[in-house]
Amino acid sequence: MSRTQDKYRPEITHAGLSPTHPVQAVDEFNNRRDVEIPGESPLTLYVDGREIVTLMTIGAHPEALALGYLRNQRFVDRLDQIKSVNVDHRTEAVNVTTRGGIEGWDEKLKKRTVTTGCGQGTVFSCTLDSLYTVRLPEIAIRQSVIYQLLEKVSGCNAIYKRAGAVHGCGLCEDSEIILYTEDVGRHNAADAISGYMWLDDIHGDKKIFYTTGRLTSEIVMKTATMGIAVLLSRSGVTHMGLELAQELGVTMIARAKGRHFLVYHGADNIIFDAPPEKHAPKTIR
Repeated sequence: MSRTQDKYRPEITHAGLSPTHPVQAVDEFNNRRDVEIPGESPLTLYVDGREIVTLMTIGAHPEALALGYLRNQRFVDRLDQIKSVNVDHRTEAVNVTTRGGIEGWDEKLKKRTVTTGCGQGTVFSCTLDSLYTVRLPEIAIRQSVIYQLLEKVSGCNAIYKRAGAVHGCGLCEDSEIILYTEDVGRHNAADAISGYMWLDDIHGDKKIFYTTGRLTSEIVMKTATMGIAVLLSRSGVTHMGLELAQELGVTMIARAKGRHFLVYHGADNIIFDAPPEKHAPKTIR
């Protein structure tokens, strides 16, 4: 992963919280055990003093989450429009200051749709409208690479293994995982990935986006905004998510676990170089 030396970066705090908290619980044998649970706290996003949205998050990547949210909702088009990102956990707020303000806030905030899913996501009408100007790169993916990624992501979900109750998202190139984040909702984890991509000048071409959550229309929107053409999930897909993937040209691979996966769209982009052995059907006696 390379970063341009003179790439602009806004002034940002580094106010990430511990993702888990120690607690006690009683197990099925009536024994008290020390365990960990993920944090969850509100973080209200303000832009130039205007309240935009309150996100429920573990708080591990608050600055990247704020930037990725603004980017994925198409509120801000360029990173150099942002002067600073300041997180204050005492007030449960992240304050984004822009250079000269952003035009059309009233129009952008006029209509929003609350989506289903972990923590509930939000889609603004301007997000979907602008997606149809996006041109996603053509990318082929090897079946063997899918299997390699599925093996590697199992070692990335540290918070889930310690505490459960979170979703994870990963940015991958070929068989390597470049970034991996976890949060109480897949929307937040995806936005944090997008924020880090923006900060580190990482482009979406030749990338694969992995998520533990289902592939809904909003996840398709977010990855398309990042310029990523391949989605990989261990969970399922929704009908609207599939329709949008078909319209935007997103390769959609889901129900991926072990040696199994289903390609719901873009099968022509899969190179089937590692088919698993076929097992003979069991004989019922």
